Amino acid sequence: MKINDYIDHTLLKADARVEQIEKLVKEAKKYKFKSVCVNSSFVKYIRNMDKDIRITSVVGFPLGAMSTKAKAFEAKCAIEDGADEIDMVINVGRLKDKDYDYILNDIKEVRKASKDKILKVIIETCLLNDEEKVKICELSKEAKADFVKTSTGFSTAGAKKEDVALMRKTVGDDLGVKASGGIHTYAEAIEMIEAGANRLGSSASVAIVKGEENA
Repeated sequence: MKINDYIDHTLLKADARVEQIEKLVKEAKKYKFKSVCVNSSFVKYIRNMDKDIRITSVVGFPLGAMSTKAKAFEAKCAIEDGADEIDMVINVGRLKDKDYDYILNDIKEVRKASKDKILKVIIETCLLNDEEKVKICELSKEAKADFVKTSTGFSTAGAKKEDVALMRKTVGDDLGVKASGGIHTYAEAIEMIEAGANRLGSSASVAIVKGEENA
């Protein structure tokens, strides 16, 4: 499998503009990336622009601290607008409080709202210790998510190969692992894949593909 097959081509900045979204879609089509990953307000625009492109919408992004009802509704709306995959952010504070029932319900409600679409759970590894990383991976598995994902890319750090390896060890072959945040080069992308990632999120996707061509 070539590197482009792993990549969700990503633009999540608060000041992202329509012309940048259009460029993102064109690049994704040209380089055959797995999907485009955007904030939910852009999903319908992209779907109207292109009927075939795969769209990932983030939900509860980037803090994850909004109500479960709000996250579930955002997921429902994103799917109605044409999203194929949902990347939701957990409530980190509730996890640290060991309020596991809350976390489990939070994911389950978004899972329900997402129906049969792929659901990825962003665990924000840079804010967690290893015990918490293992626990949220287990809860994501119990809630029947499809992937666990390292990072939003908007917190104190992004993906690290050690975290990817721990997540893969915890979920085994039952869930996918998405590495996201701070992946800018082909070498960094390969490092994440070798650690156990089977999906990558990056805004530097074109540079990564060009790096593969020159490897």
